[in-house]
Amino acid sequence: MELAPEQCRAARGLLNWTQEHLAERAGVSRSTVRDFECHRHVLHRGTETLLIRTFEDAGVMLLPPGEYGPGVRIR
Repeated sequence: MELAPEQCRAARGLLNWTQEHLAERAGVSRSTVRDFECHRHVLHRGTETLLIRTFEDAGVMLLPPGEYGPGVRIR
């Protein structure tokens, strides 16, 4: 699955997490999260995997793009 910047922001919103909190939980820098969410750069595959796993471990389901685009929901 490919994580979209909008999904990242939405997932953080569902969890009420800051960029800093996500970065700490995933073991990445805050600037990585910030720059990704602002479309400044794409993520390396390993970093993307860390973010996806962090969200999934926290109970967020990342929905693949469909008719309305990618989405998120809480389990």
